[in-house]
Amino acid sequence: MAEYNVKVLGFGDNVVDKYEHIKTMYPGGNAVNFAVYAKMFGARRSAYMGYFGDDKEAEHVIESLRQEGIETVKCKQLVGENGCARVTVINNDRVFLGSNEGGIRGETLYVLDRFDLEYIRGFDLVHSGNYCFTERQLHKIKEAGVPLSFDFSDDSTPEYYAQVAPLVDYAFMSCSEMSEEAIQEHLKKVTGYGVKIAVASRGSEGCIAYDGSRFYVQRALPVEKMVDTMGAGDSLLTSFLVSYMEKVKEGKAGQDAIAECLEKAAGFASKVCGMAGAWGHGKKYE
Repeated sequence: MAEYNVKVLGFGDNVVDKYEHIKTMYPGGNAVNFAVYAKMFGARRSAYMGYFGDDKEAEHVIESLRQEGIETVKCKQLVGENGCARVTVINNDRVFLGSNEGGIRGETLYVLDRFDLEYIRGFDLVHSGNYCFTERQLHKIKEAGVPLSFDFSDDSTPEYYAQVAPLVDYAFMSCSEMSEEAIQEHLKKVTGYGVKIAVASRGSEGCIAYDGSRFYVQRALPVEKMVDTMGAGDSLLTSFLVSYMEKVKEGKAGQDAIAECLEKAAGFASKVCGMAGAWGHGKKYE
């Protein structure tokens, strides 16, 4: 495994994905997946910051993160339900059946204080997303001078982009339903807010990135043994960011670096599709 001299923090959501057809739950959530994939991919330091509930679902995520060696010193456990999503798989494709809207985490917003920001300044990049309930805290991370990446979702409205994108350095979104032309227009609009690199993932079609002047088309790489597409998008964005942030630190950022890091990311994402759940750790539930 390659080693990357990069320190990253996932800030926001954690959930269990309950696969109802096999009564098995897996840890997940965009910010948690980011922290775990960064560690798997070779980041020197990888941490997760967010709120857990106090039920057995929460305990399973916390224990799984401990086993993966993820730093969680800035997490808190609250009394209430952990975030939970219900999923099934139809023809090898995951289908979401619903969620509890983040559980207690959706009701109690994480407010960053000066001590949290002191901690955050120790990282090269913070990643958050559309389901993290962190929007009102993002300006603090930007003001602290730490690069921010953000995962928008297909239900992010134009108003939401206008609110969040100006705070973000690296933007990701899933655009598998859109034509290539529509994706290019969308990426242009997103970088117009000041985003340095915007990346649209397209499922089995790969992804398209834009840096404000050039488009990059990266094909998906073949998956040796398809087990589960859960986490494919998260693993792509994580491995791209970890490898690209190292280039930035070395003063080697730019077009060649973007193309090279996208190819590495496609390779990593194809491996992750061979894991059950987002990153394994399945546990039976009643």
